[in-house]
Amino acid sequence: MKTGVLSFLSFFVLNIVVAQTGRGTKSDALKQQALSSIQAKYADYKTTALAIWDFAEVGYKETKSSALHQQTLQQNGFKVEAGVAGIPTAFVATYGSGKPVIGILAEFDALPGLSQEAVPEKKPIAGKQAGHACGHHLFGTASVAAGVELKNLIEQKKLSGTIKVYGTPAEEGGSGKVYMVRAGLFNDVDAVIHWHPGNENGVTMTSALANISAKFRFSGISAHAAASPERGRSALDGVEAMDHMVNMMREHVPQETRIHYVITQGGKAPNVIPDFAEVYYYVRHPKRDVVKAVFDRVVKAANGAATGTETTVAYELIGGTHDLLLNKTLAGVMQQNFERVGGVSYSAEEVDFAKKLQATFGFPANAIDSAGVVKKLKIEADAGGGSTDVGDVSYAVPTVGLRSATWVPGTPAHSWQAVACGGTEIGIKGLVVAAKTMALTAIDLYTNPGTIEQAQKEFKSALGNYKYSALLGDRKPALNYRD
Repeated sequence: MKTGVLSFLSFFVLNIVVAQTGRGTKSDALKQQALSSIQAKYADYKTTALAIWDFAEVGYKETKSSALHQQTLQQNGFKVEAGVAGIPTAFVATYGSGKPVIGILAEFDALPGLSQEAVPEKKPIAGKQAGHACGHHLFGTASVAAGVELKNLIEQKKLSGTIKVYGTPAEEGGSGKVYMVRAGLFNDVDAVIHWHPGNENGVTMTSALANISAKFRFSGISAHAAASPERGRSALDGVEAMDHMVNMMREHVPQETRIHYVITQGGKAPNVIPDFAEVYYYVRHPKRDVVKAVFDRVVKAANGAATGTETTVAYELIGGTHDLLLNKTLAGVMQQNFERVGGVSYSAEEVDFAKKLQATFGFPANAIDSAGVVKKLKIEADAGGGSTDVGDVSYAVPTVGLRSATWVPGTPAHSWQAVACGGTEIGIKGLVVAAKTMALTAIDLYTNPGTIEQAQKEFKSALGNYKYSALLGDRKPALNYRD
């Protein structure tokens, strides 16, 4: 109990010191410059974000999206190294020299099957299959915006150090950042800042679920399903038998476990016994060791299904991500800057859009004006419901993030409603809030070296004796996992 109280007091005192040194000082003038400059470029960042919203490129296929961000960074004086970690769309853009080195993460992949117009009723865009249902078109653009402002301050010799913007593809299941961590691209970084679109404003103090994903591929023997069924061995039977065994297994795994799957291939015609079938699985849990153990049991179910159906099975690891290490020191700094920036305010037209969209939810939603509120800093006890490859970055370097209200309050992620919001001014306003908050947070890190030292001390304590190892092993990037 005494240790916890002392830890809380240390955190509280640190916040007071940061607050006292961040106002009426040189850093305050730099922050005001960054705020004004980002706001002045609102139209430019809106153009970029909506172009990427329209591209809607899925994981590892984000050729145009990545190129657009790289072009913006190069035009602003960054040195861009493209195709890093064996990923054509990944990049690292660098400006400055020396310490501290601050990294900012930029995502830009879309999700398949979620095409949608920017309107408050479900209306897919003809000819499009994917959509930005997680708002990564906003994510990458805001991160580039923050990076550019920090570069300007370094160029003007108002800050000293290095800024790196990381173009990180395929967050949605492809684990792009894991390969970048594994390649050592964060080894010289002192702190990393990121953000994510959301339906409310707050610093991220909830961990994430560790995750392993794989595609299980069954092979059998084709035959006429009516004339000679005895000669066939159905690969689809293998998939269905596996799924049945895994579903029974749900009763016998830790309750925090999440297992979900889709059958990606199951045959083409009912009268042809399929000789190939595939099922795509995710296994999640707050603890990485439990994820490994449960995944091993899923593999046993696959092997048992193959034996019982006289088929064969092989699997390919697609992704694997760690849980998220939280950093209270960095979170305290970001919280103060977020409160300074504030949330998102809606115009009368946007309020009307929001009301119409909320009517499609089928459940009660928060008040629309809650988009203008920044939540108080609070450490959440659970690990949340999702996974992110930011988790692996957090095992390499002290990391802090936020969520900005780019969606109407109550909007679920990975929904057509999220795609619709991301194509409107509501999404752009949230983008600007995030860019400003990240830029201001980085300014504090550049001007207060003690903060980075404290963050790194906390990071090392949280890491303990654990030696990082990617959950996806030594496989090469799954560049075609969306095929």
